[in-house]
Amino acid sequence: MSFADSLSDTKVSLVSFSADWCGTCQTMVPILELAQGELKDRIAYLEIDIDKNPMIAAAFQIRSVPTLLLFKSGKILWRHAGLISLQELKNQITLHL
Repeated sequence: MSFADSLSDTKVSLVSFSADWCGTCQTMVPILELAQGELKDRIAYLEIDIDKNPMIAAAFQIRSVPTLLLFKSGKILWRHAGLISLQELKNQITLHL
């Protein structure tokens, strides 16, 4: 599924904007993997490297990494920049399912 297709899907999509050089992004990796593992049948997950996809990052006004966005049917439901706990991430996702 392409990035555009994921965003227009009626399933909730979690998009993580990150960069290889970002230490905080690396800290988020296991949290995102756990959330994805627990909610894999209910959400789509995409990771966008801002250095490899600067046009996408600019389109969504990504100013810092990590930034997480939740989409459903092409609309942004939730946005968060910085670290977030697994429980808070799961809470935000389940609020929008």
